[in-house]
Amino acid sequence: MSSLSRPAVCGLLGMIGVTFATAAATAQSQGVDTRPPNGREQTPAFPGQTDAPERKSNVAFEVVTVAEGLENPWALAFLPNGKMLITERPGRLRIRSADGKLSEPVAGLPVVDGRGQGGLLDVALDPSFASNGLIYWSYAEPRDSGFNNTAVARGRLVDNATPRVENVQVIYHQRPSLKSTMHYGSRLVFSRDGKLFVTQGERSITEGRMQAQRMDGLLGKIVRINPDGSIPKDNPFVGREGVPGEMWSLGHRNVQAAALHPTTGELWEVEHGTRGGDEINIVRKGKDYGWPTIAYGIEYAGGPITGNKTAEAGMEQPIYYWDPVIAPSGMAFYTGNLFPAWKGNLFVGGHGTSDLVRLELDGEKVVGEERLLTDLQPKREKIRDVRQGPDGALYVVADDKANGRVLKLVPKAR
Repeated sequence: MSSLSRPAVCGLLGMIGVTFATAAATAQSQGVDTRPPNGREQTPAFPGQTDAPERKSNVAFEVVTVAEGLENPWALAFLPNGKMLITERPGRLRIRSADGKLSEPVAGLPVVDGRGQGGLLDVALDPSFASNGLIYWSYAEPRDSGFNNTAVARGRLVDNATPRVENVQVIYHQRPSLKSTMHYGSRLVFSRDGKLFVTQGERSITEGRMQAQRMDGLLGKIVRINPDGSIPKDNPFVGREGVPGEMWSLGHRNVQAAALHPTTGELWEVEHGTRGGDEINIVRKGKDYGWPTIAYGIEYAGGPITGNKTAEAGMEQPIYYWDPVIAPSGMAFYTGNLFPAWKGNLFVGGHGTSDLVRLELDGEKVVGEERLLTDLQPKREKIRDVRQGPDGALYVVADDKANGRVLKLVPKAR
């Protein structure tokens, strides 16, 4: 066999170089989750919509337990003077004092339906809490014959030796009620203009799922209300016959994470998919986010979702999605000074993966991902809520029936 000519050798070496460069680029762009996607034949709508490259921040932090002995804690909110409110799904609201003690359950809350994914859910302070003492909470509201729905109530917090809420008003009822124990949502987020966003679910069962696209009910919708429960006049569907005026956006599956963007003031949310299809959306007035007409991933039992479509004219694409899922619950944009390297990052609780997901952003694009707290007790202790505290620390609610905790991430002492 004759030897290769010099041009042939150069060409072969060039091909090898290209091959190695391609392999290196592929390795560099490998996302943090090495499991194969469930929607294997699906193609992202644009580059970077999923599987962002791993970017380690190399931030040294330690985790401090600031509350424990909780039963299925779901959310927290910060009170003045170093205190915080913590919800437990069975229907208890606790006050954690600055020295770490938990109060007896706050009295005066309505009865909750604690079955399945229900119970007492989110809690938020009124923007004017310092003067009016009002707090808001969302919960699964029991109805007759096993029916229920997401609801929001408010009351004045009396923080003393026997804490309670007074003058309780239920300011919002999701409608229609259904006989289901799943997909209630829900997060409470006050916008900069003082309006209250309530994120919800479509109750999971087929009847509810198909209503996410219907305009005559509030299943699978994000709603926007005034603090007293009345409907803002500038909501997108006010005055349209047969359409509830509370509706802000539609086509959502189950939204358990939401926060205002610190720069734009827009509402961002992260919602649960099925087997694949957890997604981040920027929630804009009157927009349709597609569920269940379009979705990434597949059904829990396998097979395509609805018509096996991931895009449709007039329906919004998520700015990012996960396949496989993280089962997102709780989120916070980090703006504090304790962790300069994390400024501007988005943190999302991985309820299904038992970790904390850190996302690097470039405007409205996810450009990097990192998984933190991966040593949480697997398949038992799961992240339910994420908040930035007044002290600049990052707080995480670890959901567990036997010993739920609130954790605090602080810079590691040198």
